[in-house]
Amino acid sequence: MNQSLEVLDHVRLNFSPAGLLFLNIALAFVMFGVALDIKLEHFTGLIKKPKPAITGFVSQTFLLPAFTFLLVLLINPTPTVALGMIMVAACPGGNISNFISSMAKGNVALAVSLTAISTLAAVFFTPFNFAFWGHRYIEFYNAHGSAGLLRPLEIDTFQMFQTVFILLGIPVAAGLYIQHRFPDFTEKIKKPLNKASMIFFIVMVVTMLAANFSHFIAYVPLVFFFVLMQNGVAMVTGYSFGSLMKCSIKDRRTLAIETGIHNSGLALALLFNPKIFPADMELGGMAVIAAWWGVWHIISGMAIASVWSRQPVGETESGGECVEKQ
Repeated sequence: MNQSLEVLDHVRLNFSPAGLLFLNIALAFVMFGVALDIKLEHFTGLIKKPKPAITGFVSQTFLLPAFTFLLVLLINPTPTVALGMIMVAACPGGNISNFISSMAKGNVALAVSLTAISTLAAVFFTPFNFAFWGHRYIEFYNAHGSAGLLRPLEIDTFQMFQTVFILLGIPVAAGLYIQHRFPDFTEKIKKPLNKASMIFFIVMVVTMLAANFSHFIAYVPLVFFFVLMQNGVAMVTGYSFGSLMKCSIKDRRTLAIETGIHNSGLALALLFNPKIFPADMELGGMAVIAAWWGVWHIISGMAIASVWSRQPVGETESGGECVEKQ
């Protein structure tokens, strides 16, 4: 398998500067729309009952990157595939998770709150987690790998922080301001704006994938099971950690979905920013992982939501908070 995967390490995908610019704009547009759904009561509710959100934040931000690191050591893919998996794990939750949580009869208020928290925190934690776990992987690979040394992970960390802040921080801050300052106007525009932003983003992703269609047809089968395993680990981590923290079934469903749905569009935007990753770096494996994640997490999320939607939640377990330990 690794011999087949090695071809990914040398693939150069066709993404034009104009296409990447529009992808970044589309992503910022989506995040602005996400912020319009965030209300002050989501945060005040967290202050009163913080355990569900803390559980989800720990699951997304700390447990998944760590478990992903252990997974890549176990399954031993090629370096760019491993780093692609680490990059996706470092990204915050995706906004479609709110819809999937609703479909799964989860805790939608918790889903929206976690999306908001993870998105804001990603300005720091996405660069931190990728740099930290990426360095740990390269150190391990150089000590134990058989294909020669990898060069150090030389990326401009400040530029990565800056890019995440521009793509996530500014749009979310602007959306929060508009939502707080002009609530009536926000109610009128948020639904059509969210639909328009999602359509714009999907069109941009599809357009960029179409330019590399032959690559993805050839290489997605090589990474299919890696993404399947990582996505499964993510959902099991969210649900199991929620069980360990004695959360309600509604919360566990949301925690599984929020940990299993990731903003892979951000991963692609970061990967193809030449100020972060030098142009001479061969990122084929990372890009294919991130692109297929963007497709697969929707399929898996919708599938599990379809199953859970037919399983009623008991009245005693339908609360929106984790049960405090006695």
